[in-house]
Amino acid sequence: MRHNKAINHLGRQSGHRKAMLSNMACSLILNKRIETTVAKAKALRTYVEPLITKSKDDSTHSRRVVFSYLKQKEAVTELFRVIAPKISDRPGGYTRILKTGFRQGDGADMALIELVDFNEAALASTAKKETKKASTRRAGRKAAAKPAEAPKAEAPKAEAPAAEPAAEAQAEPAAEAPAAE
Repeated sequence: MRHNKAINHLGRQSGHRKAMLSNMACSLILNKRIETTVAKAKALRTYVEPLITKSKDDSTHSRRVVFSYLKQKEAVTELFRVIAPKISDRPGGYTRILKTGFRQGDGADMALIELVDFNEAALASTAKKETKKASTRRAGRKAAAKPAEAPKAEAPKAEAPAAEPAAEAQAEPAAEAPAAE
């Protein structure tokens, strides 16, 4: 039975574990994403998320409390100046753990832990989904046919001037190519 075993000790004594989690939290804050084992990533999540919540209140007391955990001035500054404003409206869940497979040497289960609001690829895909959702609106067939006919009449007028700059753009690289050689 695992009564009162709230935290994973990670096979380390308390001083080593606290120092390791502090260093990993600083690396996560400064780099926005780190790769580690799944067990350490889960322990790091429980360590760093309360600190991120504490950073929403930018007061001297909260800075001192966070500094007592992180012990790096640069990480505390980054947390309060860059990360806190970006996550101010999020009620929790500031980190994401993505399993990446097994380590080559010992077969340990590896994971990527990252700050959710700083993953540019995921933010771009959600923005595309939001725009698609906004544009999928049903209209009647007659209403859809009328706007489609009107731009067709104006399209040839708009395309004629656009063709001349395209021809100039194609001529310029050809002129620059012999000069580069």
